[in-house]
Amino acid sequence: REREREREREREKEREREIKPSLKSGGSPQSRFQVDVVTEASSATPASTNGSKPPEESKGRPRVVGFLDFGALGSAMDIGLPPDVFHEPDTTRSDSVSLHSTGTGHTHMSDSHSNTYYMRTFGHNTIDAVPNIDFYRHTAATLGEKLIRPSLSELHDELDKEPFEDGLANGEEPSAAEEAAAALAAKEAKGGTIKFGWVKGVLIRCMLNIWGVMLFIRMTWIVGQAGIGLTIVIILMATLVTTITGLSTSAIATNGFVRGGGAYYLISRSLGPEFGGSIGLIFAFANAVAVAMYVVGFAETVVEMLNDVDALMTDELNDIRIVGTLTVILLLGISVAGMEWEAKAQIVLLVILLAAIANYFIGSFIAIESKEPKGFFGYNTAIFLENLGPDFREEETFFSMFAIFFPAATGILAGANISGDLTDPQSAIPKGTLLAIVITGITYVAVTISAGSCIVRDATGDHNDTVSDTVNCTDAACTLGYDFSICKEGGCQYGLMNDFQVMSLVSGFGPLISAGIFSATLSSALASLVSAPKVFQALCKDNIYPGLGVFAKGYGKNNEPLRGYVLTFCIGLAFILIAELNIIAPIISNFFLASYALINFSVFHASLANSPGWRPSFKYYNMWVSLAGAVLCCVVMFVINWWAALVTLLIVLALYIYVSYKKPDVNWGSSTQALIYNQALTHCINLTGVEDHVKNFRPQCLVMAGYPNSRPALLQLVNSFTKNVGLMVCAHVRTVTRRPNLKELSQEHARCQRWLNKKRIKAFYTHVFSDNLRHGAQFLMQAVGLGRLKPNTLVMGFKNNWSDGDMRDVEVYINTIHDAFDLQFGVVLLRLQDGLDISHIQGQDELLSSSEKPPVGSKEVVVSVSLGKDSESDSCPPKITTNQSSPLIMLGKVIMAQVNTKSPLSLTDQRLLETSQQFKKKQGKGTIDVWWLFDDGGLTLLIPFLLTNGSKWGDCRIRVFIGGKINRIDHDRRAMATLLSRFRIDFSDINVLGDINTKPKKHSKLSFKELIEPYRLKEDDMEQEAAERLKAQEPWRITDNELELYKAKSNRQIRLNELLKEHSSMAKLIVMSMPLARKGTVSSALYMCWLETLSKDLPPLLLVRGNHQSVLTFYS
Repeated sequence: REREREREREREKEREREIKPSLKSGGSPQSRFQVDVVTEASSATPASTNGSKPPEESKGRPRVVGFLDFGALGSAMDIGLPPDVFHEPDTTRSDSVSLHSTGTGHTHMSDSHSNTYYMRTFGHNTIDAVPNIDFYRHTAATLGEKLIRPSLSELHDELDKEPFEDGLANGEEPSAAEEAAAALAAKEAKGGTIKFGWVKGVLIRCMLNIWGVMLFIRMTWIVGQAGIGLTIVIILMATLVTTITGLSTSAIATNGFVRGGGAYYLISRSLGPEFGGSIGLIFAFANAVAVAMYVVGFAETVVEMLNDVDALMTDELNDIRIVGTLTVILLLGISVAGMEWEAKAQIVLLVILLAAIANYFIGSFIAIESKEPKGFFGYNTAIFLENLGPDFREEETFFSMFAIFFPAATGILAGANISGDLTDPQSAIPKGTLLAIVITGITYVAVTISAGSCIVRDATGDHNDTVSDTVNCTDAACTLGYDFSICKEGGCQYGLMNDFQVMSLVSGFGPLISAGIFSATLSSALASLVSAPKVFQALCKDNIYPGLGVFAKGYGKNNEPLRGYVLTFCIGLAFILIAELNIIAPIISNFFLASYALINFSVFHASLANSPGWRPSFKYYNMWVSLAGAVLCCVVMFVINWWAALVTLLIVLALYIYVSYKKPDVNWGSSTQALIYNQALTHCINLTGVEDHVKNFRPQCLVMAGYPNSRPALLQLVNSFTKNVGLMVCAHVRTVTRRPNLKELSQEHARCQRWLNKKRIKAFYTHVFSDNLRHGAQFLMQAVGLGRLKPNTLVMGFKNNWSDGDMRDVEVYINTIHDAFDLQFGVVLLRLQDGLDISHIQGQDELLSSSEKPPVGSKEVVVSVSLGKDSESDSCPPKITTNQSSPLIMLGKVIMAQVNTKSPLSLTDQRLLETSQQFKKKQGKGTIDVWWLFDDGGLTLLIPFLLTNGSKWGDCRIRVFIGGKINRIDHDRRAMATLLSRFRIDFSDINVLGDINTKPKKHSKLSFKELIEPYRLKEDDMEQEAAERLKAQEPWRITDNELELYKAKSNRQIRLNELLKEHSSMAKLIVMSMPLARKGTVSSALYMCWLETLSKDLPPLLLVRGNHQSVLTFYS
């Protein structure tokens, strides 16, 4: 790919050189847009017609479509040109192209300047590519090769510059799994996978799964209990649920390409991994246990037949186990043989099943006198009218009948479950599923009406029970010459109510009904045996549940999940050996219903989210109908079995919570994301219409932290008072010497945000490029935020090493504070005596994603990086020897400046590392000392209150220190206590300092004098012009006039430091009003000296100054 792009750039440069001479020679008769003909010999290798790929493509890498790539751009027909366009060799080229008719019936594509013809399509003479479906494929596309369109920088940047990659199309990085899938797709293309159409793949499977044993064994009994009318109502209710679910399934299946995984794939890609992962696991398990259910049903029928001829091997229970085990082994063999064999077996079973159904209907028209004593009289109006109403017995009810019948209507996902084996899932799933529901629904209604019209409810089977007393005999059978009234006392074995095998009696050939029962059970068992591994394989491929990846491996050209087959076989065999499925059966039905409910809810949720990506080609759905379908499914769950419904919901909830907690690293663009976005956008817009109120004020902090892991202490402390309360933005000002690589930046941004999430710091990461910290901070303070979600407080670390560096950096730092006040921001500075920045000693591997970490068991290397101060604002990422500027450690590459194995840290660095983690742990008992010397609106008091509200600082008590007069100490204390109580802020003590204005000690004043000495202008010792010139060059210099003017304020900072050491040396944290310096009057050096003097040699100190707008109120 790189070689291809290099050739394209060389050709572009060549054409540029050819264009320039023609532009200079004004007398040229050619068009000013004309270039020389580019022959095919110099073009990219065309795609060969025999399907072979160029060398670069054969490695599984996506092909880059560029200039003169005929195979990628296609012919004129590919872009919709008229079919009668014929091509002629091109001579000169121009930007203007037109189509005209020659009068001969042909259309030519010509140049409007020179009236010559084109041989190639529009867009042939540029790197810019025309629209192509292959640009939009995923990396692991199975329907075609993925192509990469030229990046914006390749089209936009100067030709002499080295272009860089903006990232893959669709914004996707190919993971290892995707690369493997792409390789598998290429292998499949060579081997020719077996795919099914909508009839064989969906319609037949769904019909076989829906037509179960219920049709032949329980349908007539339900008609006897509920009557024809209510039975049809039951069928219509069940069909309504399955039809709505079928419509929802069709909508999801036609909203993009569907891969293997059936219900799991549909739900997970719509609602996200939480719902998809939970339903996928129980759906696969339900299908596995359903294999046992159907096989046991088959085995019971076989054992009954053996019992009738006295041919039992041992006893009935063990015979069921033996027959069931042999049957499931046979089904496993068919499944493992491949999907083609399984499909052939399904067709054979369908033929038998259809023959059995036809056999019943044919037999119902053939009334035989010998069958009359057993209740079959042929179609008769009297029998129809008698069976029209219900006759519930043995405490059965309408809902109990519905619960028994509903499993016969399930199975509509049998086709969707093998979506990966369908030729066109988007077309096949809607057509096959909905048609299967219609056909099977009609069949059930027809059997209901037929059985209710020709079979009486009770019959003795005795030829001698003819009518003797016409007065007391009122049943329909009496009009036909038989008296079955003795059955009211019980004991009869024939009729709708008593004989489960009555369809065999009615049919023309009884054994064919038994064959139909075998076909129904075996086909359903086979469909479930295939569905469970396919769904489970898709679930394991997504790696939602760790440890299950071993079942993701596929074998053969169809990627058969052989390990999944074995697992399903083992689960099925275990339940077959139990042979008692009365308890587990309702749970399975509820598992299927939970899947249906979530599919319906997925459509409602996706429609509600109104995402532009939700545009299914199947239009016959409605979001409210889907919601009603979801509610109906939940109701049916409780109607069938309330405790099984509760168990199902608890299991789904438990799995949902587990997946939510684990947070799998997947992004499928689910409707949950879309709805969250919608809600966030709506709430943000709603907030803009409401004026800010003091009761709702919360500190929204713009934290100048650089890379997040450079100053963890700063982030952790701010997070302690903004978590779940206010906005926190981790800002990074970067100064760069080269054009930034956008792909690197996006990856770096993702790593920084991932680091914040991993550390459970609720913050956003953002960066900006600027020439210095001040300008970058200006950009951030003005641009960061959305509506009311906008920072109002600037948080920075104290510049500990300011006296060792360039004073221009101090000027920038102090001016940043001034800019914050100009923009009405509050300002917070954090000072730790050991410093905040640990980037020069800490390896940056913490910013790596889990997939980029070295494998477990590999040899660990302790990385120590020796760096000076970073040029990029206030952060210190490791310097990199390649052309990358991000602090990344990539596997197999050493990109650090100095890498030493096992280099011990100095004592200073060890102490710094320990200090950087001090706000991470719970603080324990202690005090937060609040020195509220100046009223800034209350921010100095609000921050400590928010800190103590959290769990880390919850054990700390607030002590308040205020300034006052010696003769009014008690009065000032009471006034402050009253104010705090009205603010409803708990405090342990109030200290009134009456000696703030006392002169500081001599040695303290001497230290301050030594501190400011290097930064004084000393204008009295030089000429005025020289002094003015020096002040202009170095505006941070302290003038003698300024020093004298602010002498009292300087002494106050010195004195306050003495008082802080006296009263708060043991505090866990000091929060203090930050002194202000008048802009343009106080030099940066003097202001920095004040801050340094005030905060040195103290516990962790927060200097806080609000914007002097009230943030506290005592009004309700």
